[in-house]
Amino acid sequence: MPSLINRPKLIFADEPTGNLDSENGRIVLDQLVDLKNAHGATLIMVTHNPEIARVADRVLPLKDGRLVD
Repeated sequence: MPSLINRPKLIFADEPTGNLDSENGRIVLDQLVDLKNAHGATLIMVTHNPEIARVADRVLPLKDGRLVD
């Protein structure tokens, strides 16, 4: 992951597991969380998968481009 070489404080991931099977999706997710924790970064992730969203500290649901309750 060359974009992480400078240890950014923010990691953006847009559907990082979107086209992966469940096993490889879990591997990618685990690696992102490990990188976040190891470098004290914030991970901002977009996903449509509720299972992936469950690992988040905070979830901000959107509908039609707007935050919903």
